[in-house]
Amino acid sequence: MYEKLVFEFPKENNEVVAEGDDPGFVIKPQAYFRGASQIPGSNFNVGFQIFVKPFFLDRDQHRHSEDEYLIFLGGSFPNVFDFDADIEFTLGKPGVDAELFKINKPTIIRVPAGVYHCPLNFKRVDKPVFFQASLMQPMFGGIYDTKDGEVEMKYNGPVPCKYNEAKRCDSCGKCLTEDWKS
Repeated sequence: MYEKLVFEFPKENNEVVAEGDDPGFVIKPQAYFRGASQIPGSNFNVGFQIFVKPFFLDRDQHRHSEDEYLIFLGGSFPNVFDFDADIEFTLGKPGVDAELFKINKPTIIRVPAGVYHCPLNFKRVDKPVFFQASLMQPMFGGIYDTKDGEVEMKYNGPVPCKYNEAKRCDSCGKCLTEDWKS
C-alpha cells in the first residue's frame, strides 16, 4: 500500500556545466530526489553534492513560486564544521534591493517564494563543501525574466522519463498529476 512513498536513490553523474567549465568541480556520483516524478504527490526537490573545486554554479538571477533552502556544510564527514571555502550568493533583484552574502562557514539560507536570487559562485574551495538545495515544489525549476517576458523553466535532471525509460525526461509535467494512492 505504501510502496510508492519509498524511493531508493540512484547514482547520478550530472554533467550540466556551462561550455568551457571544468566538470570535475563536484564529486561523482551525486544524489538527487526529483520530487513528484519519483514519489507521486511530493512537493519537495533536493540535491546532494560535494564541491571540491571552485565553480560558478548559477549565474542567472531567478525566483521560485515556493520557498527554497540552500545549505552549505563542510564536506569532510563526520565533521561538517570543517569548512574552508569562500562562496558568494546574491539575494534580491539587482538595481532594486540586491544584497551579496559571503559564505565562509556552515550556513543555511532561506529563499522565500518570489524572492530573486543568484548568482551563486563557489569562488574558493580548499576543503570539500557539502551543498544541498531544497525546493518545496514537485519539480525543480525557476521563473526567469527574459527579453520576451517572464518564463518559467523546469528541469528534472538527466533521468529517464517515468513513462518511457527509452527517452530522457523532458519536464513535460505529466508525472506531477499522479497521486501516491492511485
